[in-house]
Amino acid sequence: MSDPTIPSGRLRKAPENFLDRDGVGAVWREAKAGRRDFIRKAFATAAAGAAGGAALAQSNPVPTEGGDPNILNLPAHSTGLGQPVATDGYGKPSQYEANVQRRQSPGLTQTAQASVSFAPLQSLFGIVTPSGLHFERHHQGWWDVDPSKHRLMVNGSDEKMVKTPKVFTMDEIMRLPSVSRFHFIECGANSGMEWGNVAVPTVQYTHGMISCSEFTGVPLKILLDLCGVDTKRGRYILAEGADGSSMTRTIPMEMVESGQVLVAYGQNGEMLRPENGYPLRLVVPGVQGVSWVKYLRRIEVGDKPYATKDEAVHYVDLMPGGLHRQYTSIQECKSVVTTPSGGQVLLDKGFFNISGLAWSGRGKIRRVDVSVDGGRNWRTARLETPVLDRSLTRFNIDWVWDGKPALIQSRAIDETGYVQPTYGELRKVRGTRSIYHNHSIQTWLVQESGEVKNVQLG
Repeated sequence: MSDPTIPSGRLRKAPENFLDRDGVGAVWREAKAGRRDFIRKAFATAAAGAAGGAALAQSNPVPTEGGDPNILNLPAHSTGLGQPVATDGYGKPSQYEANVQRRQSPGLTQTAQASVSFAPLQSLFGIVTPSGLHFERHHQGWWDVDPSKHRLMVNGSDEKMVKTPKVFTMDEIMRLPSVSRFHFIECGANSGMEWGNVAVPTVQYTHGMISCSEFTGVPLKILLDLCGVDTKRGRYILAEGADGSSMTRTIPMEMVESGQVLVAYGQNGEMLRPENGYPLRLVVPGVQGVSWVKYLRRIEVGDKPYATKDEAVHYVDLMPGGLHRQYTSIQECKSVVTTPSGGQVLLDKGFFNISGLAWSGRGKIRRVDVSVDGGRNWRTARLETPVLDRSLTRFNIDWVWDGKPALIQSRAIDETGYVQPTYGELRKVRGTRSIYHNHSIQTWLVQESGEVKNVQLG
């Protein structure tokens, strides 16, 4: 018998965003008594959690001590005058959210100028990363560059490659037609510490070298057209940054011709932050973050890959046979459950919303499946809108925890049909000695105590 809640002809295809209302109702009734949420804790946040609890208690009216139980003692914010408008000119988070911050990994690099800070994925909602929490990766420190003095040059590897080489000021670039698009940016080394075995405890450190923003800028194709680039001969560009490392990366011309590659100056409705490349950076959707060259100062057009130091020696994949794989820039389909995740605690049995993020450098996410038994059984999660091209996608699914150990996983499938692999499947091809492009299925162990730990399954 057909299900009247599903349109005829669609029974063989599981709709990605179909809401099982009967199932949700059953889950809710089962967990109605005693519903609790997670303690969102990262490293050393117990004190911050205690402060949050105190704030909650103060927010609830209580009887006056030793007095009439019918007279309530209202908190100060319910009886007094609040703070004035715009005291410092730029808004800040609540003091009770002070522990939600990007964090460095101690000992990961020898100097802070060539280091990483990880975005707090476990504390974020939706798909947009606030600019102040965007992950950082620097090769020789960041600079606050004067935009009135910054220039972008477009030239060719020979005089026939570019008809009219130009040097653009920021004012000239910002006068051109602009577009705004949401895209994720992920470091090629994201999850790299986990190749061989479990190395770090929380999702901030396993997957936190990723962020998603609305970027605003000019399609690079427009600038190349203004310079008269011969795209039949010039099939590659070299992007060069103005920081001390002179970051240089080769990008195929077909990516530019599609109109997706942006010369960006805006992020999340404002100018780029200095640590994110102010005043100008490249946006190359779906490609590892090192190609999103910051402090962009030059674009050179050539007829072959440039084999610069950051693509011939660095950011290469070490294969099991000892060979290096180069120019593997696309970030493959990947996902991770962010709550519950490592370092968090489930306070009680009952209803929980499992939530996470999925993304693919080859297009949109088509489906995400979630397992709570280590991959033996899978259920299709809800994809929260918008589901955008080469952007983070938020997924959610209902779960009732019975207090027994659980192994939580997510498995993403993109619009090309590619299925996120297990560690065993990826290691058969890539081995265990690599650093870059680890997109394996992540597993979180929920213990009987409610504590959540990072584990690996084959």
